[in-house]
Amino acid sequence: MVVANDGDIAALAASMALDKNAVMGIAMGTSEAGGYVDPDGHVTGWQNELAFAPVDYNVNSALDDWSGDFGVGANYFSQYAVIRLAPKAGIELSEELTPAEKLKIVQEHLEAGHRGAEQIFETIGTYFGYAVANYAQFYDIDHLQISGRVTSGRAGDIIIDKAKEVLTAEYPELAQKINLFLPGEYERRIGQSVAAASLVKL
Repeated sequence: MVVANDGDIAALAASMALDKNAVMGIAMGTSEAGGYVDPDGHVTGWQNELAFAPVDYNVNSALDDWSGDFGVGANYFSQYAVIRLAPKAGIELSEELTPAEKLKIVQEHLEAGHRGAEQIFETIGTYFGYAVANYAQFYDIDHLQISGRVTSGRAGDIIIDKAKEVLTAEYPELAQKINLFLPGEYERRIGQSVAAASLVKL
């Protein structure tokens, strides 16, 4: 049995898919998982808990329920970001629903062409563009894959497109250097499981 951080497995899945190194993997789901495969192809074992790393330095930004910190990635790149933005986009969600059910409803609106739902994922993509620039101060990133249920369907493409817009406009050198990409829909959901299984040597 091998025990590994889910973020590192997200990065390993991306590295395996590309057959490249210097890869960051970000999984946007219940929270934000972050991991990294270094330029030599190693999973470093660093504490890549990007869910609790700040991406918004405004002291009035959203507080994280678990850590009590403000502006952390978990509130910007997870189902909770979608849920928080939904009322602003004209989508009302029943409090009786689970967070996963709320995300599913918003994504159903997105697939139906709801403009407010599109704006939710455009906003997350804008957040993400600036976050990538922040992460690049600490990691040597050539490739960055996003996955997780928040990226399902059209959402992932919208997030990637808006993040690239931000990087091109604000950080052109990073836009040239970093390949932002999505795996296929199947891999977005279970790619981490496949990568994790590969760690076990019989």
